[in-house]
Amino acid sequence: MSTNYVFVTGGVLSGLGKGITTASIGLILKSKGFKVTAMKIDPYVNVDAGTLRPTEHGEVWVTDDGGEIDQDLGHYERFLNQDIGREHNITTGQVYGEVIRRERAGEYLGQTVQPIPHVTDEIKRRIHAVAEHTGAEFVMVEIGGTVGDYESILFLEAARQMRLAGESTFFAHVVYMPVLRSVGEAKTKPIQHSVRELNGYGIQPDLIVVRSENPVDQPRRAKIALFCNVRSDDIIDNHDVRSVYEVPIVLDAQQVGEKILSKLGIAPRPTDLEEWSAFVDRLYNAEKSVRIGIVGKYFDIGDYKLPDAYVSVIEAIKHAAAANGVRADITWLDSKAYEKDPQAVSELATYDGIIVPGGFGSSGVEGKINAIKFVRENKIPYLGLCYGLQLAVVEFARDVCGIAGAHTTECDPNTKEPVIDFLPWQKELIARKEYGGTMRLGGQMTIVNPGTLAHDLYKKDAARERFRHRYEINPRYIERLTHAGFVFSGYADAKFTRGEPVMQIGELPRDVHPFLLGTQAHPELTSRPLRPNPLYVGFIAASAERANGRAE
Repeated sequence: MSTNYVFVTGGVLSGLGKGITTASIGLILKSKGFKVTAMKIDPYVNVDAGTLRPTEHGEVWVTDDGGEIDQDLGHYERFLNQDIGREHNITTGQVYGEVIRRERAGEYLGQTVQPIPHVTDEIKRRIHAVAEHTGAEFVMVEIGGTVGDYESILFLEAARQMRLAGESTFFAHVVYMPVLRSVGEAKTKPIQHSVRELNGYGIQPDLIVVRSENPVDQPRRAKIALFCNVRSDDIIDNHDVRSVYEVPIVLDAQQVGEKILSKLGIAPRPTDLEEWSAFVDRLYNAEKSVRIGIVGKYFDIGDYKLPDAYVSVIEAIKHAAAANGVRADITWLDSKAYEKDPQAVSELATYDGIIVPGGFGSSGVEGKINAIKFVRENKIPYLGLCYGLQLAVVEFARDVCGIAGAHTTECDPNTKEPVIDFLPWQKELIARKEYGGTMRLGGQMTIVNPGTLAHDLYKKDAARERFRHRYEINPRYIERLTHAGFVFSGYADAKFTRGEPVMQIGELPRDVHPFLLGTQAHPELTSRPLRPNPLYVGFIAASAERANGRAE
């Protein structure tokens, strides 16, 4: 079978859920036995998402091969239950950078280099490369932004050219249908204008996926069909549901997969979403709940909160909760509040488990350290992620080892007790201004010591997780920390250490604390609905045990 390309575009406004729609359609096609992959086109000029602010753009997703990508790739990996590489992300910065490089190298043989055809050819080359490298029968291609944004025009043009060239293409347009509360009626005019704008680029959608608070009723369906030049049964209702994981079930009930196969001239196949449906059922029908607090600092943007900054942590909690047969009630806790008022950490006693996720910089750090001290002393289950491990080490060094002034050089470069610091070889690179080489990025193996909590959770001697950090536990302090009772249960594979002992997982013994574990990795990046990460599963299990004890 030749490759089929399913393009997902969006209209009216951003944040509609194009990524979830893309992932859901991909899951439906995969459940029919097709080999499926997905990719995201981001119109921003950045080469990747690595330098984007979490409070502005949301979480940076890290691929196993070290790509720093838009969070939508996380949705693809979770729904498709497969790893997706960095080449599956295309940005304007990547495309123009390559076109300019080729022009400077004389590879265009004196041609006048223009957006069409040279930039669009580079876009198509990258899409085709993903199809070739993966051997996928279906490539889902989400075009970021909103139709009408000038920065998306060339990506839409490349997709139009692929259809014109006779390639097997399908277009699904995700649009918003608002309900004006003062009028009490759903309005289709934004959809009509969005589709008309898409038509102006030479693209007629094959399906219109309507996002709304409520299901699309018949009068609105008829109006959309008439003014947007589609059949009524090609209008797909994608109204709000309790969980994004229900979306594939909602779309499958409307035979989205069958419609795509029919329009592409492919014989129908049955859909098998039984295991997925069972997972959603566990999400919805858990009788017991656990209260989980996330002590972070990337929540605020103006007067609004942005939980997307920690979306993978949230989803990993949900996966682990379903595996434990409980529901996780998540609360955002701003660490900066614990800096202003250290006594405020006492509210943590009302939670069943606390997570300190990753982050960069000094803002809110002392608040996080105050929180970690409270949960350690009060035996509240704790999971530290990247910065959450580093700060747990700082707290232990200060309050248990008695190392006054212990800190991370990320916050205090002049600290006299740098328990968290660059390793010697990293310092050599920094002295040469080779900052990129100091980052531990992507999937790497961690050796797990037997007889530890981490080993009991992973049930194996080595685990592959994804990393995104520079600072490490200073080897000079390992012996003092260990002597005081801190257990380093995982360390880096020797080929990545350059002779230094690099600790990657730390914990307290279970006879001291029911569950206090931190990891330099981001285990949420490998968590899947049908394959939850073991560290999260153990954390939620410990939290559920605390919840049961509090209820008695």
